[in-house]
Amino acid sequence: MRTVLTTGPGGAGRTTLAAATALAAAAGGSRTLLVSAEPIPGLPGGTEPTAVTDRLDHVRIDSGAHFRAELTDLQERASGVLDLVGAGRLDGEELTELPGSAQLALLHTLHRAAAGDWSTAGYDTLVVDLPPLTEALALLALPEQLRRYLRRLLPAERQAARALRPVLAQLAGVPMPAQWLYEAAARKDAELAAVQALVEDSATTLRLAAEPGPAAEEALRTARTGLALYGLRADLLVANRVLPRHSPDPWFAALAAEQEKCLSHWHAEWAPGIPVHEAPHLGRDPRTADDLAALAVPAPDEREAGRAEDPWWIEGEPGESGTPAELTWCLPLPGAVKEELRLVRRGDELLLTVGPFHRIIRVASALRRCTVSGAALTDGVLRVRFTLDPGLWPRTP
Repeated sequence: MRTVLTTGPGGAGRTTLAAATALAAAAGGSRTLLVSAEPIPGLPGGTEPTAVTDRLDHVRIDSGAHFRAELTDLQERASGVLDLVGAGRLDGEELTELPGSAQLALLHTLHRAAAGDWSTAGYDTLVVDLPPLTEALALLALPEQLRRYLRRLLPAERQAARALRPVLAQLAGVPMPAQWLYEAAARKDAELAAVQALVEDSATTLRLAAEPGPAAEEALRTARTGLALYGLRADLLVANRVLPRHSPDPWFAALAAEQEKCLSHWHAEWAPGIPVHEAPHLGRDPRTADDLAALAVPAPDEREAGRAEDPWWIEGEPGESGTPAELTWCLPLPGAVKEELRLVRRGDELLLTVGPFHRIIRVASALRRCTVSGAALTDGVLRVRFTLDPGLWPRTP
């Protein structure tokens, strides 16, 4: 399944881009599912896939309903523990969703599309309207992070003791509450693994919407860094609400000139690797399918899909014994600023922070027998230097 994730700075038209992309995909013959958290004018939307055209379905995410359903289900599964401590139950009507529930609802919806009950509906293309840019990139990294937390908090080796719990429960005369916790963790890990696989799939790409101007320049610079850090690939940058270039009105002409200067920069910086599509300003917000078609957003091209291989590479010079005396682990981070970079090694992991983005990366196997001797950011590439630990490398006879 081809997956297209759309985002952009707040107010730049990312939801419009998602709808236009989905309509273009369906018009090209692809059976398409559009997922959004916001209502889209002119398109019907329910919490289950609702037909828009013969080849396009639309589903809206109801984060409040998802939060209430999840918490109610948790209470049912943990009923033994709650009864043991005398806790009172919460009714669905009194539950108010907490911060972060919208992100979890979106991950749950992606799981339903990728490996859940919607995955058998025969969709060829999945188009997802993500939150604003910085939040969207953090959201796409969330499955990997949450799975790491689960592994640290509930290690697999501790689950081996589950076979003893029924015996211990009989001896103690009270139910052992840990069983449901491990079962719940296993279910969530499976869901997160499916979403992580979708994000990392070679058929998944990102589309960015931005309105040409100084504010978008900084946002897109940050986006390029985040994309590189998380190993994501964009297939299109849509410059939204582009004004006519030759207006007789001096005020509009000045705005158009500022946009044109920005667009020239984007074409030079992003293309040809990532095409820049200029969507015209319609003089109003798009409200119908015809308005969306007038934006002329291209349909996703199957040939353009493809996640780049691991962006890290290793450089090293051979020492006197033929073994490299120093190895350098390199990661391209276009747009990164030295002052916003923080790097810490802990065991076999690197904790890397770049601006608002944070990622924990497992060190390559060849470098785990080395110590970090330095790091530098030059020409948009982070180079982490590793010195061989003689006590860990095999001796050459």
